[in-house]
This record gives sequence, C-alpha cells and structure tokens, in this order.
Amino acid sequence: MGRAGIYKSEVVRARDRLLAMGRYPSIDAVRIELGDTGSKATIHRYLKELEEEQGGATGTKVAVSEAIQDLVGRLASQLHEEAEARVTEASGKHAANVQELNQATVNLKSEADGTRTALQHAQQALAAEQRGHAGTSAELRDTVLERTKLAQEVADLRERLAREEQHRQSLEDKHKQARDGLEHFRQAAKEQREQEHRKHDQEVQFLQSELRNVNQALTQKQQETTHAHQECTRLLGELAHAQAGLHATLEEVRALKEQNGSLAYAKKQAEEFGKQLVQLQATVQALGESKAQVKAMAEGLAGDKQRLELELATVRATLEAQKGITDAILRRFDGGDADQARPNFEQKGQLPLVEAKTTKNRSRT
Repeated sequence: MGRAGIYKSEVVRARDRLLAMGRYPSIDAVRIELGDTGSKATIHRYLKELEEEQGGATGTKVAVSEAIQDLVGRLASQLHEEAEARVTEASGKHAANVQELNQATVNLKSEADGTRTALQHAQQALAAEQRGHAGTSAELRDTVLERTKLAQEVADLRERLAREEQHRQSLEDKHKQARDGLEHFRQAAKEQREQEHRKHDQEVQFLQSELRNVNQALTQKQQETTHAHQECTRLLGELAHAQAGLHATLEEVRALKEQNGSLAYAKKQAEEFGKQLVQLQATVQALGESKAQVKAMAEGLAGDKQRLELELATVRATLEAQKGITDAILRRFDGGDADQARPNFEQKGQLPLVEAKTTKNRSRT
C-alpha cells in the first residue's frame, strides 16, 4: 500500500541506486524502487529538478563549507530516520492489512463454502422449481386455452348482448310507436266522441226545436180549430136567426100579399135575405172544410210528433251502441291489440247512423 507523499531525498536515493545498478532512472523504475509509492507527477517533478541542478553544476564546482555539509548530513540523517519511521509505520500497516486480508480471505472462503452449499440447495430447489415450472407451464397452457375459450364465449355473449340490446331497443321503439298510435287513436276517438256528442246534442236540440215547433203549430192549429168552431157556432146562430127572420119575413110576406104596395119591398128584402142565407151557407161549408183540413193537419202533426219522438229514441239508442263499440275498441287497444282494432264504420267506409239519420231527417224536412 503506497504512502500519501514522498520526499525529494527519497527520489534522489532511488535514482542513485538505479544508476549504481546500471539502470535508467525512469519515472516507473524510480516508483518501483520506492515500493510503488508516490505519484508519477511528483517523481517527474523531482527528477526534473535534479537534472536542472546537475546541468547547472557541471560547468564549475563550488566549494561548500563544512557547516553546510554538516547541516546536510544531519538533515540527511533526520530524513533517513523519518523515512525509516514511515517505512516501519507502513510495514505495520501493511502487515495489519495483510492480516485483515487473510482474515477476509478466510471469511470469504467460509462464505464461499456456505455459498456453495446454498448454491447446491438452490440448484436442487431450482430443479424442483423447474419440475414445478413444467407442471405450472402445462397448467398455464391449459389455463390460457381455457381463458381463450372463455374470452371467445365472453365475446359471443357480448355480441349476443349487443343483439339483444338492439332487439330490446327495437321493441322499445315499436312499443313507443304503439303507445303513440294508441294515444293518437284515443285522442281521435275522444275527438270523435266529442264530435258525436256535439252532433247528438245538435240533433237533439234540432229535434227538440222541431218538436217545439210542431207543438206550437199543433197548439196554433188547435186554437184555429177552436176559433173556427166558435165562428161556425156563431154563424150557425146567425143562420138560425136569419132563418127565423126569413120565416118571419115569409109570414109577413104572406100577410102582406094582400098589400100590393108593400109586396115589392118585401120581395126585395126576401131576396136580400136569400142572398145572405146563401152566403152564410157557403161560409159554413168553407168553415167545415177548413175544420176538416185543420183536423187532418193536427192529426199529421201528431203523427210527425210521434215519429220524431221515435227517431229521437232511435238516435239515442244508436249513440249508446256506438259508445259501447268505441269503449270495447279502447279496451282492446289497452290489451295490446292496437294494430288490429279499428271502428267498423271506419273499416267499411260508412257514416255513423246518427249522421245518416240526421241527414235523412233534414232532407225530409
């Protein structure tokens, strides 16, 4: 183990020894002579200084005093002693290092033996592990195959799930369309029912108005009949009075026949009474005919009244039947048969019975 530093005197002694042995004092040779101690840069620097010193001293020799020589000798002795102390210290350290190295070698051999034993155990464990690894590899291959199979099954299931999801979405769309159609049909049916109710109310109001008109007309005709009957009674009374007057006049004519002077006047008066009698008879006959017409018209109006009441009852029954059919269709739609149920009058292209009868009644009116 090299020292941390060297002195110039040691380099000089090493160089002198090499020269005495006939060897060239190179940097490596000096360092080997120093026991592999010192840096090459320091040895090179010291050798260069020695060359410069020797180069400058070759021309002339300078006399050195004995004091200087003595100082140099003491310094050389002191240096030699320091060098010996350092060498002794280095040798002790070297011996301690050698002992440590030997102990470390023994320890390393022991560790190597333990390591060798552990290596054998490790090799045995490795062999066992290799055998287990072979089995594990087989299991791994089986597992990989199983996982591949499971992955394929999962992929198939995902694809099937995607198809099922598409089918479910399609069913939801169809169900939504069916609900929309059902809601539309319900709205249309509701509007149709409201329209039918409005038509029915209008028809009922029209029939009630017609019935009121018929009743008013019948009442008016009855009043006219009563008035005609009263007028006829009055005319009959007047006719009886006229007949009585005629009879009295005839009596007077017979009484006055003898009176020639008053005959013309009586005759004229008789003629006037005869004309009045003819007029009264014609009036009575006209009143009789008018009474018969009024009676026939009253009977016709009564028949029309009965017919209108019958038609009103028929319209109400038809409306109730159509309402029952609409409710049955809505119940069938609520049961899921939305695509097949349609009102019969829409499938056959027929008008409702209420509208047809209303049109017939209006045309008849």
